[in-house]
Amino acid sequence: MPSGLAFKFATRNWILPFLPVSSELKFASRLRVHASSTGNRSVLPSDTVGSDGPAPLFKEDGNIKSGAIDGGNGRVGSKREGERLVKDMVSEELEVLWDDGFGKETVKDYLDIARDMIKPDGGPRRWFCPVACGRPIQGSPLLLFLPGMDGVGFGLLLHHKSLGRVFEVRCMHIPVYDRTPFEGLVKLVENMVVLEHSFSPNKPIYLVGDSFGGCLALAVAARNPAIDLVLVLVNPATSFGKSQLQPLLPIVEALPDELHITVPYLVSLIMGDPMKMALVNVEYGLPPAQKLEQLSRNLTSFLPRLSGLADIMPKDTFSWKMKLLKTGAAYANSRLHAIKAEVLLLASGKDNMLPSRLEAQRLSTLLQNCQVRYFKDNSHTLLLEDGINLLTVIKATYMYRRSRQHDYVSDFIPPSVTEVKEAFDEIHGLFRLVTSPVLFSTLKDGKVVRGLSGIPHEGPVLLVGNHMLMGCELPALIEAFLRERKVMIRGLAHPMLFDYFESSEFSTIDLINVFGPLPVTASNLFKLLSTKSYVLLYPGGSREALHRKGEEYKLFWPEDAEFVRMAAQFGATIVPFGVVGETDITEMVLDYNDLMAIPYVGDVLKEVNQNSVKLRADARGEVATETLHAPVFLPKLPGRFYYLFGKPIETKGRMDELKERDNANILYLQVKSEIESIISHLIKKREEDPYRGILERTVYRAFSAPVNEIPTFDP
Repeated sequence: MPSGLAFKFATRNWILPFLPVSSELKFASRLRVHASSTGNRSVLPSDTVGSDGPAPLFKEDGNIKSGAIDGGNGRVGSKREGERLVKDMVSEELEVLWDDGFGKETVKDYLDIARDMIKPDGGPRRWFCPVACGRPIQGSPLLLFLPGMDGVGFGLLLHHKSLGRVFEVRCMHIPVYDRTPFEGLVKLVENMVVLEHSFSPNKPIYLVGDSFGGCLALAVAARNPAIDLVLVLVNPATSFGKSQLQPLLPIVEALPDELHITVPYLVSLIMGDPMKMALVNVEYGLPPAQKLEQLSRNLTSFLPRLSGLADIMPKDTFSWKMKLLKTGAAYANSRLHAIKAEVLLLASGKDNMLPSRLEAQRLSTLLQNCQVRYFKDNSHTLLLEDGINLLTVIKATYMYRRSRQHDYVSDFIPPSVTEVKEAFDEIHGLFRLVTSPVLFSTLKDGKVVRGLSGIPHEGPVLLVGNHMLMGCELPALIEAFLRERKVMIRGLAHPMLFDYFESSEFSTIDLINVFGPLPVTASNLFKLLSTKSYVLLYPGGSREALHRKGEEYKLFWPEDAEFVRMAAQFGATIVPFGVVGETDITEMVLDYNDLMAIPYVGDVLKEVNQNSVKLRADARGEVATETLHAPVFLPKLPGRFYYLFGKPIETKGRMDELKERDNANILYLQVKSEIESIISHLIKKREEDPYRGILERTVYRAFSAPVNEIPTFDP
């Protein structure tokens, strides 16, 4: 097939549209949707692709133009067809609990795909878009995947479906026998970056560089400091000089050709963890015997396929890639000082190929805007192993954005099925099991029912309630709305959640960020209500969540009606709620006053609080006492958590009434009084619950029902 001919490569159930690349020409690898300053969208077709090669883009009267799409046998699509194609490919937004497809593809699939992709076709290095990526949401930024030393370009296979919903994904493929030097590959990526930036100058461009691809990403970023780039570096090969592959090079060159087949096996053992790869599609919660059986089947299916690595890296190619790695590492390291891009660095703790953890520490001190996340149980092939969902990591570190600045509201991506399962089954599952939360809501006629049917079905809705110790009521509350109503409630949180708890290990705090907390500011509340969101607000803030001994279920609210007028401005429905159960699971041993009395500990706390953000510096009373600390408590034989949502309070049509400060204060005090009444009601009624104790619930569950169906008192 001529190298200048666009062709489709089909295996299994997917088709990959490939386009040849010329390092001398700027090109478009797809239909471009161009947004003008007036908001109108038009289609800029990709290059003409015919037997004579791609037609270059050129400028005429300030406009970028190109030929029509041609498959070598005439025009494939008209402009009208192209517009319809783009319209069909773009959706407005993602639904809550969307399917991210994680676990449906495995390393076995990668090896099968690689075996077919590496067949010689006469074409040069190129970009392709995996069909599994599907349709991105409107306004999605571009993501370019730069592969590791294999060059296949399918290193994101496990993440195609999830990334494809929020990015326009393009992957680089470097054929086995391609010998383009490092500078040529840098120019190839740079051409794409410059072209895409010219189409959408206000959008970021993401470069995901895996190992060797990390060197490419750093090199391109250093050469283009004025372009808004976001780098996601996965075990970058900038530390190749300390790699365990270095001693292999003279050995490989000396090996007879018939023995080279052993080298890929050796490299695969150094690069990847077979157990982690085999665990990708093993479901959490399976009985041990079934889990072991599934793991055994996975290992049996993909281990024999490792022989295909010898075709991906024949002897000459392996030697070339080693030299390319050495050149790329030196090139990138010499230009680190010039990089202005935002960087997310992912490093494996068990990387046997590169000293990735130490390299991450080194790079984080040299790069100006860098976050690091470690995955201590993973190996070099991080993106092909269990335990990491790349989109989740990008979301959790607030690296996803569709414009120059991250926006907590417009850039929020709702949690997927996999993320909800990980958070509430794998991490929160045991806590849910021992607290067996019960939720009640109040219908418009005042009837109290179990479940959330009393919550309005349309936003904006402002849920206003009381904090228990350290916000322990939050997981069950968020999960209930997700599972029963498929609604994501957005919580307004203290800034300490975003700054004070920063960690280089990917942690529970990161996973919390996936569920959309925002710093509590008036502007963020405004944005949420204006987009008809379900908003979770705790007027008592940190003072209530970090209360003292004997202050359980006590409200610490400011005097001013902080949220009422804002709710009225958007006609939001206010739903007061109360929750009890803290005293059934914990007994506080040391509160803030006790900790301050301890030598050295008190000094540390004093310093922390002096440097912390004060949200209510002008407030009066106890709510102004925003003392950050970690109370010491002992667990108790757990009882249950009880939630009750009061009767919804409509503010629609009451804007003029509630603009008056006195009227707003009356409604404010009404909401507070309602919450206090709910708390008192629950404390009294829980005494009537025959299944309040964990022993009673355990016996009932063993014979009758799951956690959310265990009976309770009559509300």
